[in-house]
Amino acid sequence: MPASATAEPRPISGVCPVLATPFDDDSVPDAPGLARIAEFAIRCGADALVYPGVASEVEQLSDSERNDLLDVLAATAHGRVPLIVGATAEQLRATMLHLDKAASLGAAAAMVMAPARLAGDTAALIDYYRSLAEATEVPIMLQNAPPPAGAGFDMSAIARVVSEVPAVRYVKEETMPCGQHISALLATREIGDAPHFIGVLGGAGGRYILDELARGALGTMPACELTDIHVTMVAAWHAGNRSFARTLYNRSLPLLNFQAVFRWAMTKEVLKRRGVIWGAHVRAPGPRLDRQDEAELGIMLAEISDLLADFSPRGEFPIPVKNAESNQKEAR
Repeated sequence: MPASATAEPRPISGVCPVLATPFDDDSVPDAPGLARIAEFAIRCGADALVYPGVASEVEQLSDSERNDLLDVLAATAHGRVPLIVGATAEQLRATMLHLDKAASLGAAAAMVMAPARLAGDTAALIDYYRSLAEATEVPIMLQNAPPPAGAGFDMSAIARVVSEVPAVRYVKEETMPCGQHISALLATREIGDAPHFIGVLGGAGGRYILDELARGALGTMPACELTDIHVTMVAAWHAGNRSFARTLYNRSLPLLNFQAVFRWAMTKEVLKRRGVIWGAHVRAPGPRLDRQDEAELGIMLAEISDLLADFSPRGEFPIPVKNAESNQKEAR
């Protein structure tokens, strides 16, 4: 295991987008496209990059594709932003192999979803994460997602895992209502007595980001198509400009609601329209945009065009990403 995997990384916080997996028209992973998505997120100000996750169509990737794409991503992110490696798999042995990959890349954390098959069995959940902890020195992020993808454990169960498995340093909480669950988790005695625990991050596509921050979340892990807006929003929040953060939230929420329906198809279409990737092919099952949806998406993007950085086909930002202060002045 490399020294970078054992060194204590800086705490994860802020905006940590889950990157999409681009495919060409033949459904082959587009490695240069993933590098461009990573570059886009980094230049937008992302605090860390997450890959692969649900928003990456991870269930549609083979292990070899997954590893090859992680190599591309790690090369792009190296020395610039931390990498959070998604290590979720159906079988424990496969998850451990993904943890090995995370360690080899010097990941800041490995995100592992609480398996749906363990739903309701807290003792089995503790044993599961204890087994993972014994297999790696990479900090573990427990992803608590609702069914059908995850098990949707209650906060008392998650708190027990954190308390009994010190390698679990973070929780990504996505069960509804996310905000209330974040408050409940942070208020548990087990969390209060766990000095190794760093904190909770929100997910759920960023649709509840301000409520999560208000309740003590360290940050958010949304999809990646609006990273620049999310970075500006979170910066405004932490700077005390809650009104401007709310304005950004309200203006971007229609797109996030649209993304909740169309998921990967919408994320990739936005990235394509923003000049980040060349195509919007999707492997995962789910609804696709028809002509009216595409027209509606264009209207929504036009309505927030003043908030979006420009990412040209040359890979440059002719219009630099704006900070919260300059955006606030222009919004007046």
